[in-house]
Amino acid sequence: MTAYKKGFTLIELLIVMAILGVLAVVVLVAINPVQQLARTRDAGRKSGVGQVGRAMEAYYTAHGGSYITETATWINTLVTAGELSTVPSAINAGVSGYTTCADNIQSNWCYDSDASLSNAVVYTVLESQSESSKCSSGRPVFAWSTADGRGGLVCDADGDLNSGTQIWNATQ
Repeated sequence: MTAYKKGFTLIELLIVMAILGVLAVVVLVAINPVQQLARTRDAGRKSGVGQVGRAMEAYYTAHGGSYITETATWINTLVTAGELSTVPSAINAGVSGYTTCADNIQSNWCYDSDASLSNAVVYTVLESQSESSKCSSGRPVFAWSTADGRGGLVCDADGDLNSGTQIWNATQ
């Protein structure tokens, strides 16, 4: 009689380890952790723009129907007025080539208002590929429009956010 040994042979174990290794690589490629982090940062940016946008609405109501003038410290005015308890944290990009607007930047939040201070827009540039894929050209920008009373994705067609005029026009 032959005795049967219980257990696995070395070859069987190596084959199972190779299969698990291939599956792990496939899962990592499918998940793409770099893009997951970019989407997470974009979600934080959207939340921050929403907070600042709602604070702008509250400021407008409390200050006789006018928004903040465009200055380098516009967001601090919201904190001083009590509409924001703290400025939402800046969320630094994880990709190269990420830039925000050139004017009225504070903590990566951009601001533009019309001449009469009766309408304003708060916005920031997004970085993830999932947001970029929604724009046929240019960069994805998340903007809060006080004229609409809500935020949403706007595509910056020429890729040059030197002022909020293009974003302003796109939200109208």
